[in-house]
Amino acid sequence: MVATAAAGALGAVFLVAGASKVASGRRWPQQAGDLGAPGAVVPLVPWWEIVLGALLVTGVARRAVAVLAVLTLGAFTLLIVAQLRRGRRPPCACFGSWSARPLGWRHVARNIAFAALGAVVIGFG
Repeated sequence: MVATAAAGALGAVFLVAGASKVASGRRWPQQAGDLGAPGAVVPLVPWWEIVLGALLVTGVARRAVAVLAVLTLGAFTLLIVAQLRRGRRPPCACFGSWSARPLGWRHVARNIAFAALGAVVIGFG
């Protein structure tokens, strides 16, 4: 039951993040570039998030998908930390136009909390 709730919550986060990036149109790829995301993967990120979110919400291959979600969050967190260590604080584009606040350590903490949900799914799923 706990793993199901954690998977649903994490899945919803990924669905909202991906959908908001798609909805922001051309603005999100520019913001992703400012975050240091590799240009080749930028167009794929929203769709990757939507697929992960849908699979988590529906419970398809839940543990394996949770591992992919945690790895994805790890990559996002590394990008954020790299920017913060360089003293750069571009707008967080994590949730498309809904998240225009400058990057900060709160974004790292938030991603760690989301990864903890993934760990619950992996451990109890």
